[in-house]
Amino acid sequence: MDLTIVVPLYNEEDSLPELTSWIWKVVKDRYESELIFIDDGSNDNSWEVIEELKNKYPFVKGVKFRRNYGKSAALNEGFAHARGRVVITMDADLQDSPDEIPDLYDMIEKEGYDLVSGWKKKRHDPISKTLPTKIYNWATRVVTGIRLHDFNCGLKAYKGRVVKSIEVYGEMHRYIPVMAKWAGFHNIGEKVVEHRKRKYGKTKFGLERFVNGFLDLISITFVTRFGRKPMHLFGLLGTLLFLAGLIIAVYLAYAKFFWMEYRMTERPLFYFGLLAMILGTQLFMAGFLGELITRNASDRNKYLIEKTTE
Repeated sequence: MDLTIVVPLYNEEDSLPELTSWIWKVVKDRYESELIFIDDGSNDNSWEVIEELKNKYPFVKGVKFRRNYGKSAALNEGFAHARGRVVITMDADLQDSPDEIPDLYDMIEKEGYDLVSGWKKKRHDPISKTLPTKIYNWATRVVTGIRLHDFNCGLKAYKGRVVKSIEVYGEMHRYIPVMAKWAGFHNIGEKVVEHRKRKYGKTKFGLERFVNGFLDLISITFVTRFGRKPMHLFGLLGTLLFLAGLIIAVYLAYAKFFWMEYRMTERPLFYFGLLAMILGTQLFMAGFLGELITRNASDRNKYLIEKTTE
């Protein structure tokens, strides 16, 4: 199959018919394609609308979660179902234009990019959303070294093998380019895309998402570098701390027996050394336990699916 379009959604019943019609006009004469809606536990009539669209448009498919898991879970499930050589993700709120699809497809198929991220250079959002987004994107560029302007843009295109090689969980959908890079896909591009005003519903962006974004940045930096080898971080830090404490202990013992230092336990250095040895042991054990957990984790991306159109 040429193209898979994955659309995660939560309570977007009003926008789905217009979005599906628009996408169908763009792709019907160009590609062998499928449109996969992932209903993330909506409590409106979104799923009923998807079932109606399935009967009207032959390329529509749907998956409904039993409850709300979040956008990362929806994308991960969409990627698992995708069959296209090129996979494009977009939001369901009509702020992403389906007219961008052909150019994004060509950048993957003809220009050889592994991943292309949309850049909403001109945004139609309030400053309460655009300012935190700029700060977040700047911090992500500095930490990851990936020169993208808009990491959180929902409009992205991927080679099919990219989405099959990464695992999206928690709130890590913001960092898919980072995960792709660490999976060995370095040809990451960017395209300026149209950002449209929201036509239906309300934005789901809030302060907690901004805060969570920076916490997730720390998490993804750790996970991509040490997720499969936690001992390399915790073990190293623990060993260094324990050695520092041991050196202090040896020095104090030498002082006691050769310099007749009888009040060794009253010196602050004694307690620094003891604390270093205790923390070093704890960090080393944390790394050891992390290694055991990573080798036995097998159910991190299992979700309860209530219905599917297939």
